[in-house]
Amino acid sequence: MNTTYAIVDIETTGTDPKTDRIIQFGCVLVKDDKIIDRFAVDINPIKTISKQIQHLTHISNKRVKKAPYFEDVAATIYNFLADTTFVAHNIHFDYNFLNHELTRCGMPELQIPGIDTVELAQIFLPTQVSFRLNDLAESLGLQHDSPHQADSDAEVTAALLLHIKAKMQELPLVTLEKITQLSEVTSKETSIFIEQITKEMQTKLPPLAPSLEVIEGIALRKKEVPLFDENYYEKPYPKTKKEKVKLYQDKLSYRKEQGQLMNTIFRHFTESTEKNLLIEASTGMGKTIGYLLPAAFLATPENPMVISTVSILLQHQLIDQDIPLLNTLIEQPLYATVVKSKSHYIDLQRFKATLDTPVQQKQYALYQMGILVWLTQTMTGDLDELNLIRLDHLLFQEISHRGVAYLSDQQPLYQEDFLRHLQKRMAQSNVLIINHAFLAQETQRAQALLPKSRYLLIDEAHHLPETMEKVSKHYLDTPAFQRRVNQFYDDDQLFDQIEIMLEDQTESLRLFHLYQEELQAIIECQEDLFAEWFEEWPVQEEIILQAEQRQNLSVSCEKTIQRLLLYYQELLEIQSQLNEQMNKISDAWLDRQRIYFGEFLSFYEEMKAQASFMKDWLTNWSSHYVHWLYLYGNKKTARIQLIDFHAAILPNTSWYDRYEKIIYMGGTLKVPKNRNYFAKKLGIPEAPLKVIPQTYDYANQAKFLIAKNDINVNELSSDAYASYLAENLTVLLEDINQPALVLFTSHEILQKVYKKIHQHFLSKGREILAQGMGGSKEKLLKRFIQSKQSILFGADSFWEGVDLPGDALQLLIVTRLPFENPQRPLIRARNYYLKDQSLDPFSQESLPKAALKLRQGLGRLIRSENDKGLMILFDRRLIAKSYGKRLEKALPKELPIQEATVSEMKQVIDEFLEKQ
Repeated sequence: MNTTYAIVDIETTGTDPKTDRIIQFGCVLVKDDKIIDRFAVDINPIKTISKQIQHLTHISNKRVKKAPYFEDVAATIYNFLADTTFVAHNIHFDYNFLNHELTRCGMPELQIPGIDTVELAQIFLPTQVSFRLNDLAESLGLQHDSPHQADSDAEVTAALLLHIKAKMQELPLVTLEKITQLSEVTSKETSIFIEQITKEMQTKLPPLAPSLEVIEGIALRKKEVPLFDENYYEKPYPKTKKEKVKLYQDKLSYRKEQGQLMNTIFRHFTESTEKNLLIEASTGMGKTIGYLLPAAFLATPENPMVISTVSILLQHQLIDQDIPLLNTLIEQPLYATVVKSKSHYIDLQRFKATLDTPVQQKQYALYQMGILVWLTQTMTGDLDELNLIRLDHLLFQEISHRGVAYLSDQQPLYQEDFLRHLQKRMAQSNVLIINHAFLAQETQRAQALLPKSRYLLIDEAHHLPETMEKVSKHYLDTPAFQRRVNQFYDDDQLFDQIEIMLEDQTESLRLFHLYQEELQAIIECQEDLFAEWFEEWPVQEEIILQAEQRQNLSVSCEKTIQRLLLYYQELLEIQSQLNEQMNKISDAWLDRQRIYFGEFLSFYEEMKAQASFMKDWLTNWSSHYVHWLYLYGNKKTARIQLIDFHAAILPNTSWYDRYEKIIYMGGTLKVPKNRNYFAKKLGIPEAPLKVIPQTYDYANQAKFLIAKNDINVNELSSDAYASYLAENLTVLLEDINQPALVLFTSHEILQKVYKKIHQHFLSKGREILAQGMGGSKEKLLKRFIQSKQSILFGADSFWEGVDLPGDALQLLIVTRLPFENPQRPLIRARNYYLKDQSLDPFSQESLPKAALKLRQGLGRLIRSENDKGLMILFDRRLIAKSYGKRLEKALPKELPIQEATVSEMKQVIDEFLEKQ
């Protein structure tokens, strides 16, 4: 190729080429993989650059005042780009905006070919967490001196293009050839670029890398299952400080509290007569290594240590960071495997079918191309490795695994199946890493996925009750169900395809028609039931039904319920017969037809679950079940939900008895005056709680300030409360350059406060990042850490699990005591249930929960012995109400607490943080 690539970036006053203007143009020319020329120029837009754009680009109105107008440089730019291939990161913006400006100045439009590096990155760097230019540069180690300045952005885009080109040249030829076939959907001439690289590689015919194999035209990374190599020369567990220090070999520093944690875990698993043990261990003491080290001296593939943590993110942190570190110290390494439910894994047979008969849709093809690259890298087939995919997209519905039982052992890809490989790895692992949702779902599985073992350790255990309840929640949205079934009847959709597949099968076709009739009968009967039962009920409100409301139904309504349950029963019987008939003829179907059959089988499972759910919702009225209803406007359709308050009672689960010893760990398990609160929630009230002493000097590391005013936040309206917070936060944060995390208990209030003050702070060059308004939690946190002086508004998940090390966070503001809203229907239902158990909802549930959440908030601030920070509370109830003392006791005893006005707070903040 003798092409000259013009890598272009422009900065503009906004995104609309009709009203906005270019303020900077940057271009780098690349030929034969070398930069041969550069051109960059500031441009006077003849309009004011907003504060927001100035803050983003660091290009001021003063800077462009003496710069040339676009009219002065238009011809230069046009000629500089002549006979090149235009390359940009998101080409549609730069190419179209530039063309609009050229035509505005009387120049002809650019007619040169173009390549989009965003799409190239999505295809050839499929596991990246973000495809924003800054994030890619940071992840790939590309030098990027001035983000959002055109010359720097053009330079780094050039480096990105060359990096991607090198990656393409490393791929197996069979992968590149398949991507070339699929690449027609890419923007402008991106597909021609891919085709040119492929042709180059075809002339070179590079050999296949030893780590790869080609099966059915797909290049795959070879899989290995390392055999567990048991070290029969048993070394004793290092109980003393001296033994631990010797083991650490200067790779780890000894921490007294961590050592205590290790010994507590080891003793429970080897000596204790108790099944359960709760351990509270503060963040920052190294609790992960604290439980992994004892595991190394106990766990075997026959008795693996099953570790359950709260999120998939933490699962990967264990496998990628903590276990490799520990394995450098110990003679008997940990063989660990992350285990997830089947739908997280790709089914290679089904993916191959999508390649043979692809859907003509751009995003579908982009995902296919990215997966082809990823399959040359992955050992697990875990779709979560593709960080930015949407699992609800059609392609992933078609290729996600449905289980080993659905595979055909006659197909070549059967031997390479990732779920079968997972089972082999599990058999050789002495540590299995799962998350709480996976553990909770074990009770719902017909066949257990986890093995029996002596050891189960549940980390971040304070999340377990909530996760258990969440997993137990079942719901049905009848309009969504109706839409789904109606879509099956559309031309060329599922029912059309099944009809074609069964056209020669008289009995199967008869059953299929009966099946459709039963589906319609169920939909009509659902509407009849809701219309009759809830005729006098309010619409578009959340309602919790009580048992007596079910008992007082009319005879006619009872008959409708029985009729509906009968239809479900008949549907399941037909499903069973139809499934048996279709399985007999499935070997004759084409690959795409197998996908339709797979979709039909998935719908079978859904209908089976729906039938079970409806039976429970209509007939099970035990006091611990909550029957939730939202009636739509036509009164014939509804969203219904069933919640089980006993879901977190562990002895009721199918997995609890499979583990001899269980440890529950967390940073906040102890509640003042209610020490066994957490154990009671799990149905194990006798379980002992061991508290590992905290490692922090709160007297010198932290301060707790409470707003001194006469305002009772409970008496303010929503708007008045938002105005009160907006005013005080503005005064408090205006002159303080420290990053600040502001925690809310309500998304509504968060959004109102954000709307009131974010423009004010932006005009001063300071950005407010807000949950729900700027990307995922991870993206917001990354931007917060990078910006050095941002303000981050968060609710819900931001109260905990946010790791902001060192000086990334020194100021934490809590807008209100974190009580749950007692007017929310589910909270009302829980309170009703607790009263039914002769318990006081406030003291037994609301207060302990608020106390734990307050401690979790403080845990965002002080996470190591070197951290320092202030926590500010805009809610005087902590000192004004009698229950405030109980909440105070949840905080560390040494934490200094004082009242202060907002102006006094500013002085305290300055003085306290200056002492560092």
